[in-house]
This record gives sequence, C-alpha cells and structure tokens, in this order.
Amino acid sequence: MSADLAHIRQVMAQADCLYTEAQVEAAIDQVASAINGQLADCNPVVFCVMNGGLIFSGKLLPKLSFPLELSYLHATRYRNETSGGELFWKAKPEISFIDRDVLIIDDILDEGHTLGAIIDFCRHAGARAVHTAVLIDKDHQRKARPDLKADYVGLPCIDRYIFGYGMDYKGYWRNAPGIYAVKGL
Repeated sequence: MSADLAHIRQVMAQADCLYTEAQVEAAIDQVASAINGQLADCNPVVFCVMNGGLIFSGKLLPKLSFPLELSYLHATRYRNETSGGELFWKAKPEISFIDRDVLIIDDILDEGHTLGAIIDFCRHAGARAVHTAVLIDKDHQRKARPDLKADYVGLPCIDRYIFGYGMDYKGYWRNAPGIYAVKGL
C-alpha cells in the first residue's frame, strides 16, 4: 500500500461525520419533493455536474415524478486538489436547452465560482430559466457572488473541508456514505 493511499484511509478514519447517510437521504427526499412541486410542468433539461453531482443526481432523479431530459456537463476548478483555481470545462452540455427550463444538479455551493459560471453559460446559451439544486450549501462569507443562492438545498454545512456523497478529498471518498469533514481542515 502506497503512502498516499495510507493517508487517504487515515483521513476517513479520523474524519468527523457531519451528516449520516440517513440524514442525507432524508434531505434528498425533501429536495425531490420541492422540485416535483415546482418543475413538474416545465419539461426541464437536467444537467448533472460531473463528477461531484453524480451521486446526488443518481439518488435524486428517480424521485422526480415527471418527464425530463437528462445530460451532464463537467466544469471544475479543483482537479483533485483541495483549493480551486481557474474554471476548466471538460465537457459542455450537448442537449439543446434553448427556450427550455434547465435544472443544474451539483454536489455543493461553496464559493460559487463553478456554479455561477455554469448558470451564466446556460442563460447566455438561451435557457428560458435556470434552476439549481445542491446537496450542500456551505455557510461562510467567501461567496464569489453573494447574491447566488441555490433554488433547492439539501443541507447547510459549516465551513470545513468536506467529502462524501459525491464530494471528494484529493479524488477519493466520493463514495463515503454520509458527509464528513477532514480533521483539521
């Protein structure tokens, strides 16, 4: 076992559980209920933001009880690091959403650089309306755009470096069954 993998395992062993799997699942149910109540008649195009939004999307989508078109996009600032840099598009949306409602599903609203850029992209490319659903909304004063709020939020979170349910620590632990904070970060 390499030293890096030992470190990754140690991070999980020492992490603080902020939300259990049951708490996260209950939050996803609440988000689904709100979306069902507001977007059922909109014929939305839904975009999963890769890679972080994958697990949240996978859990949320079967709970949406209306027809929708699904695709993905991939924009990142982290590239398996613990702090963000410049926005990098790995894959832009391939389904047309001109004059359509768009629902963007992502793992976290942290500083908002990535989500804000995705929203702007969709608006400029002709979306009628852009809605956002995030599993976690991190509570701090460093928002890039203080006016940026997600339409649907699963759980609030303290300002720590977190992982699980799609969020990673150096590329690992997206599969963690809960929301965890790295000890000391």
